[in-house]
Amino acid sequence: MSLTLRPFPLFTQIYLQPPPCTHSQPLVTVQAEMGRNTNSEPSLERRNMKNVLLLGVSFLLVFTAFQTMGNIQQTLVQSIQSEYEKENKTDFAGANGYTSQSIIYASFAVFNWIAPSVVSVIGPKMSMFLGSIPYALFVGSFLIPMTWLLYLTSAILGFGAAVIWTGQGNYLTLCSNDATMTRNSGIFWALMQSSFLIGNIFVFFVFAGADTISYDIRMVTVGVLFGVGALGTLFILFLNNLSNSSEGRKETSALGAFKNSVSLFFTKEMLLLSLTFAYTGISLSFLAGVYSTCIGNTLAFGDMAKQLVGLSGMFIGVGEIVGGLLFSIFGKKTARWGQDPIVLFGFVTHVVGFFIVFLNIPADANMGPTDTEAFITPNAFLAIFCSFLIGFGDSCFNTQIYSLIGIMYSEDSAPAFMLFKFVQSIASAISFFYTPYTSVHIQLLIIGILAFSGTVTFWIVCFLRKRSLANSNSTIAISTE
Repeated sequence: MSLTLRPFPLFTQIYLQPPPCTHSQPLVTVQAEMGRNTNSEPSLERRNMKNVLLLGVSFLLVFTAFQTMGNIQQTLVQSIQSEYEKENKTDFAGANGYTSQSIIYASFAVFNWIAPSVVSVIGPKMSMFLGSIPYALFVGSFLIPMTWLLYLTSAILGFGAAVIWTGQGNYLTLCSNDATMTRNSGIFWALMQSSFLIGNIFVFFVFAGADTISYDIRMVTVGVLFGVGALGTLFILFLNNLSNSSEGRKETSALGAFKNSVSLFFTKEMLLLSLTFAYTGISLSFLAGVYSTCIGNTLAFGDMAKQLVGLSGMFIGVGEIVGGLLFSIFGKKTARWGQDPIVLFGFVTHVVGFFIVFLNIPADANMGPTDTEAFITPNAFLAIFCSFLIGFGDSCFNTQIYSLIGIMYSEDSAPAFMLFKFVQSIASAISFFYTPYTSVHIQLLIIGILAFSGTVTFWIVCFLRKRSLANSNSTIAISTE
């Protein structure tokens, strides 16, 4: 299972006007759109690019550990329980990977509300460093499997996820301007999601030919992932120190950041975007924690079922990387097109991918090993192809959400990114909570409904923003005649 706490993950921007006034406005003011620092100096652009690349590599390492563990977590939990049952041990008897994920995202949602205040006090760089530590602790907990320790580190990880993703969103925005936000989001996303590919290549070969995950395989897997995650934490310390004040943007106090977050949440645009955010949370929990487990539980795949878990994670990563690279390479063109066409393309990709999953995977595959018939004979090629489609579609949604938030809330990004991760993590927590009790087909139905509604609301926000800018430009043109 994989958490891209983004989710994931998952998982913080500003206005030119003072926060109370800005958040009461329906859209970012034209002054904000026209007055942003363009960061055109070559030396500044080189510094910003170096920061974006180092940020991506740091997250690549941290999430190689975390997302790989998330992808295999339920499979690993089941193997540990089988091992302990033979030895009459009860230390891990009540553990459940889906419950662990639900705790992570619920904690993530709660701590999101204090994350902007943490970022405003210690800055985005140190916030990311602080937030990355619980990721390594969570992975390390599998070296000494105990139910209470798994759930405790899951709760602590929720705090870390809230802080690291709010800091990341703020830091990426400080490294970008309107012209480079889409490109930088794509570069970061491609680097970070390479963690899916690297970690799962490792798992694919370590798990090769294994019916269950033995003690030796577990210790090697967890030990390597823990070391990689710890290395990513250290890499964050090499980032340049950036802050709103150092980049010529308005500083916000800890209390002010919290108030701004509350007021921003109830604006029309943020309420509309909340459906899009919720969809990314539901789809994230499925692609990162449920789908690969379903493949591993499908007995029709034969002896390769466990290896396919790693292969599925790899191709989710390939889809994420391809999407991120496309949107970074063609960043200028996609910036002219806007974010809405790319989100629509992601929607179509997801609909195709999830429909094939509906046909190809048994309805009860999320609950344990099964030989139940699917609508078609389970096909390994189709299963892995769907992993690519789901990863690519996820990249379409997330990179464009980052881009839109970074442009709309460029002067105070932390509250906006926090709300993105807040809604996303609540949706993921709910999804992981009902996963053990609902069939794959019911989950896909929920995903389909949210995919449609989230895409529509994203388009509405983009339309409102374009209309507001067009009206503002017309007013300026008239006033200068």
